[in-house]
Amino acid sequence: MQKPLENSSKMRYNKYILVCLAAKPRFHKSFFRFGRYKMVVAGDFKNGITFDDGQGNVLQVVEFQHVKPGKGAAFVRTKLKNVITGAVIEKTFNPTDKFENAYIERKEMQYSYKDGDLYYFMDMETFDMLPLNSDKLPDSFKFVKEEMMCKIISYKGNVFGVEPPTFVELAVAKTDPGFAGNTATNTLKPATLETGAEIKVPLFINEGDVLKIDTRTGEYLSRA
Repeated sequence: MQKPLENSSKMRYNKYILVCLAAKPRFHKSFFRFGRYKMVVAGDFKNGITFDDGQGNVLQVVEFQHVKPGKGAAFVRTKLKNVITGAVIEKTFNPTDKFENAYIERKEMQYSYKDGDLYYFMDMETFDMLPLNSDKLPDSFKFVKEEMMCKIISYKGNVFGVEPPTFVELAVAKTDPGFAGNTATNTLKPATLETGAEIKVPLFINEGDVLKIDTRTGEYLSRA
């Protein structure tokens, strides 16, 4: 009595295997296999898509418009941001133009120390140290101190930028004495933080206070 059940189970299993083998993966028409990378077609551009233009530029689509003139061929009008340099350009494409889809890697690493013109970042998984020149660092890096985590931005293994944390907590190293009872935040005074960065803070802030800072704007947010 057991054999029919076993045969039935085997038949269902074999049928499942055949279905799996017969199944074909489906890809959106805008992507085509190209080694380990994919290709994107200009006619399927969307905001946020990042691609390699084949001339050493990594571009991100900011705006796009499909244009079909009364006479002549259709084209795609775009506004593109160079991910590496930050420059914004306008360019038109044939809808059938194909480009390599660009994958921008953002890896969390810890800022360790500075030695001369080099800034060293540690991979917390392998403990390898990555030295970067100051030209790879944004102005907002002035709010980063040792042991803070940053995002190292790279393309095909080539690092081209660093993203500091959005919010940091830093102590005030130097500022004029605060005024007791003055809690107004609309009147500001200069202050130097422990990293050497200078910002504007309310009058009641004193040396030694730890502040929460928005690194994108360099603005004081609150006491930590």
